[in-house]
Amino acid sequence: MSLRDLGLLTALGALWGASFIFIRVASPVLGPFALVEFRVFLAAAALAVYAIFLGKALGIRERWKGFILLGGVNAAIPFSLIAVAQLELTASFGAILNSTTPLFGAMVAAVWIGDPFTARKTIGLAMGVVGVAVLVGWSPMPITLALVLAVLASLTAALFYGIGSVYAKRNFAGIPPLGLAIGQLSGAALVVLPAAAATAPREAPSAPVAFSVLALALLSTAVAYLIYFRLITSVGPTKTLTVTFLVPVFGVFLGALVLGEQIGGGTLAGLAIILASVFLVNEVRFRGKDR
Repeated sequence: MSLRDLGLLTALGALWGASFIFIRVASPVLGPFALVEFRVFLAAAALAVYAIFLGKALGIRERWKGFILLGGVNAAIPFSLIAVAQLELTASFGAILNSTTPLFGAMVAAVWIGDPFTARKTIGLAMGVVGVAVLVGWSPMPITLALVLAVLASLTAALFYGIGSVYAKRNFAGIPPLGLAIGQLSGAALVVLPAAAATAPREAPSAPVAFSVLALALLSTAVAYLIYFRLITSVGPTKTLTVTFLVPVFGVFLGALVLGEQIGGGTLAGLAIILASVFLVNEVRFRGKDR
């Protein structure tokens, strides 16, 4: 991996880690559904303008029904669940829980497309469960029903990401990555629009909230997708997957730095165990070519 690609990978981890900061700031004010609507609509619009500038053929119109389903499963539902969870969780807590996505992805792939589930993956999955238990049990936040439900919402979001990724792999072969992103985000905007309209805020947001919405949509979604596609092309999917290890690290660091969130021993221990489990489940290798 070149220094440039390493820098892009780090930037991607920072953008996705920062998304939990933006969600934590904006979700309590705008409401989860309005926030998600702003996020996916603005990101889709920005990427569409970029595609027009490049003169790219996207192949979206012919598959619009599939993109609505994909947008619901892989964006609208998990984005909404995370935004709801962040009403109770700290940004760092949410970022760590979201790093379980590859664990659920491996489980869904094993059941749906018969991807082998090896002993190493089984050990990694068990470690992931332990990591979540340590994270919740040793959290500086008091264990309440609201906290437990928020944790379950975050984990369910990770499960939907796993389902969405396998669904996309099975049903959208040949669609350019940029077209896949725009189609998915546009579909998500349609799915979440009724809930967003019904719960729309009645007052204009403050400057920090407006900035968080724009940063979430344009930086942590639109720009992040562009970096992600660039890395998939240049270094391959396996090495790009290592961003999973960076996202919660940035989420924890930025949560403490920007929001003053408390980082306890349980947070660090849970983070370490979950990241180790992701490493095992995805059988990450750092040698050779993977594209």
